[in-house]
Amino acid sequence: MELDEPLSDKEFDELDDFLLSDRCGEESMTMDILHGYLTALVIGPEQILLGEWLPFVWGPTLKDAPKFKNDKEFERIVGLIARFMNEIAVTLEVAPKEYEPLFCEFEHEGKPLLDGEAWSLGFMEGVNLRAQAWEPIWSSNLATVVEPIRLLAEKAAEESDNEETLSSQDAMQLHKLTIEVEAAIPEIYRYWLPNRKSAVKTIQRETPKVGRNDLCGCGSGKKFKKCCGAGSVED
Repeated sequence: MELDEPLSDKEFDELDDFLLSDRCGEESMTMDILHGYLTALVIGPEQILLGEWLPFVWGPTLKDAPKFKNDKEFERIVGLIARFMNEIAVTLEVAPKEYEPLFCEFEHEGKPLLDGEAWSLGFMEGVNLRAQAWEPIWSSNLATVVEPIRLLAEKAAEESDNEETLSSQDAMQLHKLTIEVEAAIPEIYRYWLPNRKSAVKTIQRETPKVGRNDLCGCGSGKKFKKCCGAGSVED
């Protein structure tokens, strides 16, 4: 299966089922959070290697990593996540207007509305991996464009009232902010694109060297040289 081939509906459901299964902990990302997280990684100021960002899909600590049945299952799930991310990247590069965040939908007083809180929470998780590098955008001419993402993420982190108990005003405000988030993504992408830093420089300057025989940080239980470091470290 080629990396640039988008997930089929069946594969999307396969990944969704795995993330929601008891194989993953309560802190594991759901598909909407994951989509926001991967989007931030794709459009942000610095490229980040899979070995650094993948562990946070499972939770905040290494102990949150799933217990995969075998190497084949690990490679299958990580492959689906990588293709999910690549689909975002290709869409934004080729047809940014066709990019659609994976928002939740809900009905309030008979009206279909959008809820971008979970997606925005995931996006800010991605931002926080390089919070200092992201700082310039918060004081740029895009500050007001990006702000809805932060507001929705904060609301999600507060675990406020669910959609069914929202007032009409709050439900419409949630929908409005979510629509604004969707419009912001292509602009954020264009903002960082000209000066985006490579992952190689990031690894050299910001992360400690990983030995070939050290356990991989992604939580697979395999040695780095047999996992995320395969082909990236010289013998």
